[in-house]
Order: sequence, then C-alpha cells, then structure tokens
Amino acid sequence: MNTQYISFHAGESVVMLPEGVKNEFILPKGTAMTGKLLREMIDKHKQYVPKYLESKRMYENDYGIMHRLDRAYHKPDNRLTVNLAKYIVDTFSGFFMGNPVKESHENELVNDFVLSFNRRNNLDDHKAELSKIACIYGHSFEYIFQDENAETEVVYETPLGMFIIYDDTIKKKPMYAVRYDYDEQGRVYGELITHTDYLSFKQDNVFDMAIEVPSNETRHYYGGLPVIEYLQNSERQSIFENVKSLINALNKVLSAKVDDIEYFADAYLAILGAEIEDADLARLLENRVINLDGDGADKVTIKFLEKPSSDKTQENTINWLLDLIYQTAMVSNVNDEKFGDASGTALEIKLQPMSNLALTKERKFKSAMQDRYKLVFNLPTNVPTGYRNEWQNIQYTFTQNMPRNISDEVENARNLEGVVSKETQLSQLSFIDDAKEEIDKLKSEKPDEEQYDFQNFGD
Repeated sequence: MNTQYISFHAGESVVMLPEGVKNEFILPKGTAMTGKLLREMIDKHKQYVPKYLESKRMYENDYGIMHRLDRAYHKPDNRLTVNLAKYIVDTFSGFFMGNPVKESHENELVNDFVLSFNRRNNLDDHKAELSKIACIYGHSFEYIFQDENAETEVVYETPLGMFIIYDDTIKKKPMYAVRYDYDEQGRVYGELITHTDYLSFKQDNVFDMAIEVPSNETRHYYGGLPVIEYLQNSERQSIFENVKSLINALNKVLSAKVDDIEYFADAYLAILGAEIEDADLARLLENRVINLDGDGADKVTIKFLEKPSSDKTQENTINWLLDLIYQTAMVSNVNDEKFGDASGTALEIKLQPMSNLALTKERKFKSAMQDRYKLVFNLPTNVPTGYRNEWQNIQYTFTQNMPRNISDEVENARNLEGVVSKETQLSQLSFIDDAKEEIDKLKSEKPDEEQYDFQNFGD
C-alpha cells in the first residue's frame, strides 16, 4: 500500500503559529503541525546538538586537549585526561538509582500488574539508564509502545535525536514528540508522535517535511503523548555542566606538569670553559663520568641547564581545581582517604549536598513515572477500566545508595510498631524490595500475624 503524506493537524481547532514566536519547543495550544513547521522545530533542535555531543564526548573521555595542535617535535606534548565527567555521572547515578525504586499499590490486582510490568520491561535497568542519560545531557526520554504481542513496552532515548514540543499554557502540556535521524543521502526522516498517532515523516524538500496521513494503523490509545521527559533539573543541564571548564583546566595543568617532568629528564648538560671532542662526549654519555684535567680545569663550569620549577604552584592548582570540581558539582569524592574514616553521622553530613541534589531529581523522576503509569493504565488490556485512575495511588520509594547500618534500620522499624502500617515498617528496610510481597511470604510461613511483629523481628 502506498503511504500518503499530508500536513497533520492536532487539536480541535486550528491555530496558526503567530509570526515572531521564538520560544524554542513551545507552541500555542492547538497549533497545526505542518511539514514546514516541523522542519523549523527540527532545525531549532539541531542548535542544541553540539552541546549534547560535547557532554557525550566528555563522558567518553574525549576532551578538547586531545585535539589541540601538535607541538614542535623536540618539545614534550603530553595530553593527560582525568575523566571526572564520567566519575561524577556514575557516582551520582549509583547514589541516586543504585538501589532500585520500589513501586507498590495497596490493591493486589494493580500491584501484581505493576510488578509484572516492571519485570517484563526490566525497569530497574531501564530507570538506571534514564538517570544516567539525564545526568549526561540534562534530560532523557521514555518512549511507550505496544509490541507484537500487544503488550506495553518502554525504551529509553537520548535527546540527541528526540525532543518534545509543549503548549504555551500555564501547565506547559506536551503536544508533540519528534524522533529523527538521517538517511544515507543526509535527508531527515523520523517519527512525529501525537496524542493519538505515531506518524512517520520524511524530508520532502529543503524547507518542508512530508507527514504521514493518520489511519487505524498509526493510531494508539494511551490517551496522551506516549513519550515522557525525565529531567535532571529544571534547566535541563548536565550534572557536570558547571564544571566543564574546571575539568578542562585540570587536564591542561596535569599535562603541563608531565611535560615539565619530561623536560627535566632531558635537560641539557652545560660545560663552560672547556671544549669537549665528539669522542669524549660519547665516552661521557656511556660512562656517565666527567674527568677534566690540565691548565684551567679549575675554571671549568659543568652543570645541567634547568628552568625554574613550578612544581609547588602546579600541585596547589591541581588540589584547588579538584576541590572546586567536587564542590560545584555537589558530588562527593568517595575516594578521599578521610571519607572512609567518617562515622555514620559525619558520613551523612559529607553526603548532604549530593543527597539534596538527589532529592530534587527524585521529585522530577516521580512526576515522570506517574505520567508513564497514567498512560499505561489507560489501556484496558493492562488494567480493568474501573482501575484506570489507580495510577495515582502507586507508591514510589527511592532509597539513596549510601552506607547502611542494618541493625539501625531494624531498630528504627521496631520503633514504628503501632505508629504506621506493617507495609510501611518493612519498606524502611533497604534490603527488602517489595514490602507487600514480603508480608505475603511471612503470612504463608506463619499465619499468625504476631509472628512477624517487629518486636520479635530478627530474634
């Protein structure tokens, strides 16, 4: 069947894009998505790609110093890199998402679906990747679709080739999502996702895109845009965005320091007041002994030429650059010798900046995960229609991956006896992934509820 292409309109009423609107990925509510407008939005997104690629290269240990012009052949030209961008991302991601997010619901049917959905999509790894991508680029995307078995699947995407267009209302609701790439001829093609359809498009000419006609084959029934944006922060900045220049400066200082060491290793020997024959120089180099005699030998000066040492200055610069990088990025240097000697309370204080950063990201990720389940629960093939709004009652438990004292956790859980529910008590234990499932196991082993009372827990 030949695919027809037309300009696509989303919304009940056509609202033409006002001249002069320059709000990047924000359009007036109800704006018709035409091929020309789609091309303009993609061109705007391309302006962000160099910044994304810079972050990607830094994470992959490809820094600017590796691409500087070569020096003269006789000069040291060391190019050292300390991949602190990757260290910051991996350390924070492990702290934030190292312990999988626990998702639970009080209704057994809904809870079973949530667990099944998590396992089928391997969401523990999926969420960890979403977090890492957001750390690198400032945000990440989750794409929802139905597979060949009509089961809901999710995949993660980077912002290198995807973006969301929001409306200009106070809530900034998502209108469209765009995923694009290039063919062998360098022409743009991709997918336009709306609240009702997955539509393919391709470059029609220099100024326009041809968008597929909506049909039953392109339709979806999630009741919203099946692409979710996960934010690192409201500014969509990489976690190491504010320390990029500091990391580059550190690489330059370290490279210069090794250059100096190499320079000193190849220092020139100056012999003043005497002329050395070539044969004598060869023996001198071989035997490493200088023996001069004859008249005026006492007036001969022999020394190595050295330039002034900047070792202390370099060391101080390296140290304060490292301190500034960790302080500005708000990610702790867990390899610091003093870190391992800290007590429990002191350790929490050292981790406080990173914990605050994680709490901010947690709120944004929780909001995105609610948006995901709102879409997933809209399909009656996932949950019965009567449970469509139960996504609002899913509980999310984020556990920061910091050193834990299991005895203290159990003691704290015991102190909650009679204050909160059994499920809440069990959820305080970091080594229990699903509190409801653990309660069911305890009931099956010991039907008497008092047998898993926390006053007797672990005795």
